[in-house]
Amino acid sequence: MTIPLQTVRLMTLSWAILVLAGLALVGGLSAHAAWRAVETQAARAGDPSASVRTGYEAEDHFPGAALLYADFPVVDPSREIAAPAAGVTGTTALPDLPIPANAAAFAATDMGVVAARPFSIAAASSLARSRAAECLTAAIYYEAATEPDAGQSAVAQVILNRVRHPAFPSTICGVVYQGSERAGCQFSFACDGAMARVPMRSAWTRAARAAAMALAGYVYAPVGLATHYHTYAVTPAWNRSLVMTGVVGAHFFHRWKGFWGTAAAFSQRYTGNEPVPGPHARTAPTPAPFDAKLYAALAPLPTPAPITNAAQVTPAYADSGSYVAPPPPIAGAKPKDNLPPASQILDKWKDSGKPLF
Repeated sequence: MTIPLQTVRLMTLSWAILVLAGLALVGGLSAHAAWRAVETQAARAGDPSASVRTGYEAEDHFPGAALLYADFPVVDPSREIAAPAAGVTGTTALPDLPIPANAAAFAATDMGVVAARPFSIAAASSLARSRAAECLTAAIYYEAATEPDAGQSAVAQVILNRVRHPAFPSTICGVVYQGSERAGCQFSFACDGAMARVPMRSAWTRAARAAAMALAGYVYAPVGLATHYHTYAVTPAWNRSLVMTGVVGAHFFHRWKGFWGTAAAFSQRYTGNEPVPGPHARTAPTPAPFDAKLYAALAPLPTPAPITNAAQVTPAYADSGSYVAPPPPIAGAKPKDNLPPASQILDKWKDSGKPLF
C-alpha cells in the first residue's frame, strides 16, 4: 500500500514539533536547576552555615525577619515599658544610686567607643553556665538570626554589657527575659509569641556558637559599652537621648550619655543565680491603694428604712412567732402519736421484691 506524500509530510511535521517541545522542556528544567545551584552557592559563599530555606523559612517570617520588616509606632518614652517594636531593645529607668563625686570628670573625659571588659562565667555552677548559654543563644537567634557573625556578636555584647550595668538584672537570663512578667519585654521575642516556633537547627547552631564565644571572653569592641540597639526599620524616641556607638548589619547601637555610659558605671557583679530559661511567670497587677478622700467624695449611701416600733404592732400578731403548746389529752382516750398508719402488707411479702398483683 502506498502512503500519500502529504500524509508523510504531516507526520514528519508532527514528530518535529513534539521533539522541539521536549527539548524546550528539558532546557527549561536545566536552566531552573542551574539557577538554584547558583543561588545556593552564593548563599554558602556569604555564610558557610547558610542553607536554602524552604516552606515557612522561605517566607518573610524566617527567624530574625522581624528585624527587617518591623513597622510599629514609636512608644511613649515616658513609660517604663519595653520592646516598643521588634528589633528594638527596651528602655528602662536609670538606677537610683548615688553618683560618684568625680562622675563629671568621667563624663568630661569621654574617650568615645571604649571596649568592654571580657566577660566570664567560669566561677558559676554548671547549671548556671548551661542556663546562661541557652538564654544568650535564644536572644541571638530571635534577635539576629539573619545577621552576619559580627551582628550576632554585637547583640551578645549588648546583653553582657547590660548584665554589668546596675540598671539591669545581674544575670544573663534575667536580662534577656526582663519585663516578660508584665508583658513589657526588653527584647520583643519574649512577648510576641516568636518562641512558639521551633528554631531552625542550622541557625540555632550558629547562634549558639556566637553565644559560646561571648561567654568565653570574646569582646566585640566596635559597639563599645552599648546597652541599646534598634534596626534601621524603626526610629525609637530614646535614640535622640543616647550616644551612638556603631552600626553593625541592620542594627544601630547606643549607650547612655554622661556617667551611666562610661566604663566606671559598669560595676555590677555577675551573681550567677541564673533563673530558668524562658519568659517569667506573669505577676498580678498591684491593686490601687485605698483613697479615703475619693470614697468620701462619692454619693452617700441611702438611709435605711426605720424599724417599726413594737408598740405599733397589732396585738393579734405580736406573738405570732411564739411556740404554741399542744392541747391537753382527753381522759380515757388513746394518746395520738401522729405517726403514719401501719403497713397493710403481710410480713412474708415485705422484702420479697415481688409485686402483689
